[in-house]
Parts: sequence; structure tokens; C-alpha cells
Amino acid sequence: MTVSIRQLHPHFVGEVEGIDLRQPLATADVDAIDEGMDRYAVLIFHDQNITDEQQLAFTRNFGEIEHAVGNSITASQGRRLGTEMADLSNLAQRDQIFQRDDRRRLFDLANRLWHSDSSFRVVPAKYSLLSARAVPAHGGNTEFADMRAAYDALDDRTRAEVADLVCEHSLMYSRGLLGFTEFTEEERKTFTPVRQRLVRTHPVTGRKSLFLASHAGGIVDWPMSEARSYLRDLSEHATQPEFVHVHQWRLHDLVIWDNRQTMHRVRRFDDVNEVRDMRRTTLIGDGPTAEQTPG
Repeated sequence: MTVSIRQLHPHFVGEVEGIDLRQPLATADVDAIDEGMDRYAVLIFHDQNITDEQQLAFTRNFGEIEHAVGNSITASQGRRLGTEMADLSNLAQRDQIFQRDDRRRLFDLANRLWHSDSSFRVVPAKYSLLSARAVPAHGGNTEFADMRAAYDALDDRTRAEVADLVCEHSLMYSRGLLGFTEFTEEERKTFTPVRQRLVRTHPVTGRKSLFLASHAGGIVDWPMSEARSYLRDLSEHATQPEFVHVHQWRLHDLVIWDNRQTMHRVRRFDDVNEVRDMRRTTLIGDGPTAEQTPG
């Protein structure tokens, strides 16, 4: 059966049929998915009951895997999963649900803010691939925003203004928005801000997009308060309903999104009583988007 993709949103998002992610992919299938990502930026695969090993094998078809180190406050000895997989569940090491006041849970609540994965790294992520191993009865949807369409909708004056701006991204910025401000010295060092261009150009299609995230807490050479106000305005523009698709998870869905072209956020669910076990593999991006501060 050949791969087919049906568009779900006027601007982006495709639903894929004709593929079994448990099996090795033919070159034509890999090419079809890559081309679909360039066009739709988000692809949804239903009924993919895969193992961690199968998810990793599928991911490697599209590039080099980013290790999930430096993106959380979970100590290495407390990890449920290997470093090639980011644990986006509400579960501790022995599959017990986090207590409400668990520091790891409070840190992860910022995933409910709009963001782009790994924008806080010098080399931000390319694709993220998220597999649903357990879903709550209510809530826990993921929303995606098309940052290409948001850029296209800017007025000419704003488009000229954002063209050369460079932002500073850090996990401390996004967590600080929710009042999580107590970091160890080691964590502060790990989460040192990095610079990213505010406007990116896709290497294949040439389309421009806004590169926003709750991790962005400053604009180079701007006063902090002015920068945050400006970035908030841009984020509100980019996440208008016309640019947003809501994915309601089914068990064994796998969703791929392009972090260079989208933002996303998870919505609230009863995470102190219901399990949401989501496992993400992430691909390393094309390279730095802006020159970093020396030192």
C-alpha cells in the first residue's frame, strides 16, 4: 500500500495512511514522509503500536537523534527511558504518577506553554516524533501553530522589523513564566541562554517562519521588558485560531512535527490521577541559527 497524506487544516497538518512503522521503510516511503513534512509541517500516524526500539529505528530514517540530556532536571539515575528518548510522561522511575508538589512535575508544567523543542540549544531541533503509549480519558491534547502562515500574515512594517532580530532562549525563561525560579548552580549553567534568529528560512522550501517559543526571554540589544512585551505580541499573533490545529490523541498515535516551522503546547489534564505516557524522539537540526556570545 502506498503512502497517502490527507490535509486536515487549511494551512498545514497531514494525516498519513498506508504505512506500518513497525516495519523497515522503503526509500520511497522515507522520501514521501520527508516531502510531506516540508509541505504540512505536522504529520499524524494512527494505530502505530510500536516499541521504543521501533520508534528509534523509524526516527533514524530522517537524521541524527538528539540525546535527551540537558532538557530537564531529572537526574540520570532517575530516568525511566534511555537518553535517545525524551520522557514526556507524568511518571517517575517506577511508573508511579508524580505527586502534585514533585519538583519534576512543576518543571514540566511549562510544556503547557507554546514552545519549539530544543530552541534552548545552540543547535535547535529539526523534527520531533511523539508516540502515545497511554492517554488520559480527558484533556492532554496537543495544539500546533503554523509559524509560516503566521509570518505570511504579518504586515510589511512588522516583517521588516523582525527580519534581523536575534532572541535569547533558555529553559529558565519558560519555567520562570510559571513561577519556577529555584535552580541549582549546575542547572543554571546547563540552561545558559543561547541565541536564535527570530525569522528562519526553510532549507528546502525557502519559506520563512517565525521562530518563537516561551523559552525566548529576550531580544539582543533590547531592554528586557520591551523585548518580552514584543515577543508576547508576536506569540499572540502566531497562535490565533486560524493558525492552530488541535490534535486529540488516540492510543498508539505517532505525530511528527517540524520545530523549524511550528510551535506546540500540551493542554491540561488530570495529571495527578491519570497517566499520560508520551515518548519523544528528536532529530538534531541543521545548525546554529545565530552567532553565539563568545566565552
